[in-house]
Amino acid sequence: MATTPAVLYRGAAATSSTTLYTVPASTTAIVTNILVTNTAATAATFTISLNGTVIIPASSLAANSTALFDMKQVVTTGQLIAGFASAVTVNFSLSGVLLV
Repeated sequence: MATTPAVLYRGAAATSSTTLYTVPASTTAIVTNILVTNTAATAATFTISLNGTVIIPASSLAANSTALFDMKQVVTTGQLIAGFASAVTVNFSLSGVLLV
């Protein structure tokens, strides 16, 4: 099995739940880091879920700040990582390792 570091998602959040990453066929992904930034001058909230299970619920993020979550969460073929925020000024960066 090959192990490859990967960017799973990098971009602005939507204001309703949106799929950020779907694990491809014959692949297992391990989410290792989630970085969330708020570029606005006001606070925002965000939520992240793995395959329908909320792992970061309605977390508040202060104006012009960043939150980093280190983890080792396994998602398998066809499973989803989803997220949303209260404003599009919130950005997500998800990193991990792919096992193919």
